[in-house]
Amino acid sequence: MSDDDDFMQDSDQEQYDFEYEDDDEQETGDVDVENKYYNAKQMKADNPEEAITEFLGLPALEQEKGDWGFKGMKQAIKLEFKLGQYDKAVEHYRELLTYVKSAVTRNYSEKSINNMLDFIEKGSDDQRAYKCMEQFYSQTLDSFQSTNNERLWLKTNIKLARLWLDRKEYTHLVRKVRELHKACQKDDGTDDPSKGTYSLEVYALEIQMYADTRNNKRLKALYQRALKVRSAVPHPKIMGIIRESGGKMHMSEENWKEAQIDFFESFRNYDEAGSLQRIQVLKYLVLTTMLMGSDINPFDSQETKPYKNDPRISAMTDLVDAYQRNDIHRYESILQNNKDVLEDPFIAENIDEVTRSMRTKAVLKLIAPYTRFTLAFIAKQLKISETEVQDIVGFLIVDKKLKGKIDQSNGSVEVESNPDADRNQAMQEWTSAIRSLWKTVLNEAEGFKADDSSVMLGGTAASGFPSSHMDFEGLKHNGGRGPNGWSKSRGGQKRSSGRAQVGGLK
Repeated sequence: MSDDDDFMQDSDQEQYDFEYEDDDEQETGDVDVENKYYNAKQMKADNPEEAITEFLGLPALEQEKGDWGFKGMKQAIKLEFKLGQYDKAVEHYRELLTYVKSAVTRNYSEKSINNMLDFIEKGSDDQRAYKCMEQFYSQTLDSFQSTNNERLWLKTNIKLARLWLDRKEYTHLVRKVRELHKACQKDDGTDDPSKGTYSLEVYALEIQMYADTRNNKRLKALYQRALKVRSAVPHPKIMGIIRESGGKMHMSEENWKEAQIDFFESFRNYDEAGSLQRIQVLKYLVLTTMLMGSDINPFDSQETKPYKNDPRISAMTDLVDAYQRNDIHRYESILQNNKDVLEDPFIAENIDEVTRSMRTKAVLKLIAPYTRFTLAFIAKQLKISETEVQDIVGFLIVDKKLKGKIDQSNGSVEVESNPDADRNQAMQEWTSAIRSLWKTVLNEAEGFKADDSSVMLGGTAASGFPSSHMDFEGLKHNGGRGPNGWSKSRGGQKRSSGRAQVGGLK
């Protein structure tokens, strides 16, 4: 080994020893900061004010901004917000955002900021808290726009738009949605495929807004556009939201089949995402099945079968069972004993159509053997008001499902009964069919057509009759003789008159 090599080896060894000593000192400092952090966490429940002081003291123990200072600031902000110290929380959050630029990794900072905003959003239950939350969002957007962190900027804006939707502040939401759509497009105005996932989230928010405001025209257009986005790998919850809104849209148009398809797809996506909304959408699916009048049980599919005995869905399961068996009394009993089913505005709005259908079928079944009945009798049997019975009977008469008249003076209904009407109608149809068959046989059968190849007798076909002299009205049998005007001889047939009268075939 040369002298130069020895010199380099010694230098490397010295440098290695020097760095080792620095790391040891740094590790000792980190241990002190770490201990202070966990000690402060133990104080959170019993002494939150002192815990805040300890957390805010962590950044001063670091020579430069690092992970422990960032963690301490997060804990302090959450405690301040929880205690209602909103001004301090906003001030320290502004300081926290300075760590994002260089002190912590990009992925860690994004996750931490998202979690912080979620915490603030869930804890905002009064006007001051909402105002504080808006400041949090505003500062976050300014920070990430200045650092060109477009991904987190989009996520934060989507969170803010969701906040406007929850608060039904549609004016703010419309402006934010336009801004987001523009951010998800290229310079030429076309959709940017690399931002397809964010674009779908924006569509979902906009679709929900139009669903809430019942603007079905805009909703339908956006729904179709959202389904055509192919460049995204969306979270299943987003697709669940879009499909649920589509199902409600189809329900408003009374397009039960398309609504059923959308609600099933929505349930499947919510189930995949682990969202509790899957239970509510499953109720919508059951409701749609009843509106369709389908005999197929919605719980027969592989996806829905595990929820058949779920107590949260049991009321709807019993309803569809009673509906398919046309058991009006059990159906009414289930609705009376499960008032929570009608707490959902969408179900409450559409269940009336199912109830009316059930009652209409029950009225038809009940009055079948009667030619005269009173409205009070039907009302008592079905346990509904006479007014509703009159409405149902009136609908049946107008729809020609019942032939009768309502006598409002004494609250009775007289059914028009003609026992021979159906028989006469059937006889008329049978007679028409026989007449049609008779004409077909005489006009088309081979025995009544002239055959050019046969032997002609006096210009008349031996096997047939001249069509110009055919008269079927007088065809009769004369014992051993042929038809009137005809006689038999050993030599064959002999014409006895110039006109053949054939009658009796009708």
